[in-house]
Amino acid sequence: MNKHIGSGCGVILIKDDMILLGKRNEDVEKADSEMHEEGTWTLPGGNIEYGEKFYEAGIREVKEETNLDASDLELICVQTDLNEHAHYISVGMISHSFSGELKVMEPDEITTWKWFNINELPEKIFSASRKTIDCYLQKKFYID
Repeated sequence: MNKHIGSGCGVILIKDDMILLGKRNEDVEKADSEMHEEGTWTLPGGNIEYGEKFYEAGIREVKEETNLDASDLELICVQTDLNEHAHYISVGMISHSFSGELKVMEPDEITTWKWFNINELPEKIFSASRKTIDCYLQKKFYID
């Protein structure tokens, strides 16, 4: 295993008390995550590319995955995501400003997008997304 630290981002898109989550494919080959959390619900997000600012990454990932155009992203947290498969430093952001038609843009990776009430979230949430949501709900910048 080539050990390295990656960088990623996740974006909470929020309207009223609803947040957008995508269902990751159950198939390990299609879910395409170094963290290997297939079948979980996740925020829009992904790897930050070389030379990219994290706000740029958040806007790009939201568009690539959901077809939505997000703007006015706000940094809400930083976290360490670590398991037996990967080690990431991730930034969590939030946007109340987005437009466009919601679509599944990468159907092999994310099978559906669904709006959830922030107080009635599904059980199986991608660990990095769970931390970002928890930071938002607890008004904390970092949760170990």
